[in-house]
Amino acid sequence: MQVPHNSFVVVADGKKMLFFRNEGDSEYPKLEVERKREQANPADRDQKTDTAGRAPSAPAGAGYSSYEEVDFHQLEEERFAAETAELLRKRALTNDFESLIIVAPPKTLGELRKHYHKEVEKRLTGEIAKDLTGHPVSEIEKIIQAE
Repeated sequence: MQVPHNSFVVVADGKKMLFFRNEGDSEYPKLEVERKREQANPADRDQKTDTAGRAPSAPAGAGYSSYEEVDFHQLEEERFAAETAELLRKRALTNDFESLIIVAPPKTLGELRKHYHKEVEKRLTGEIAKDLTGHPVSEIEKIIQAE
């Protein structure tokens, strides 16, 4: 994938986001970190205090049914993706970038798409469904170029 000079590249997952700017050219990208944010998101079992509750079923005496379990870890990942999309919206509305490439695992990418603003969508030149948040910048550059 070509990464034009001054393109904005976001590499994210459910708990870490890296905002890069391509200071190189299309042939030889040189991604420079503009912003980095990571948050703690413990496993679901570490965030729960209780099990799901139970309630009487509709017809009296028919027994009990339980409420669906809430996955707090997943909820936090979805909130983090929405927050990332909001940051992109703000930067798009201030014309901070003309070209945008987003790299995220498929699940996170799907959640981001739910929150894209039309100005972000207009500037979106590529999406890569991979988790690269743990990779060094030089490797991220190579993987993006190979796509």
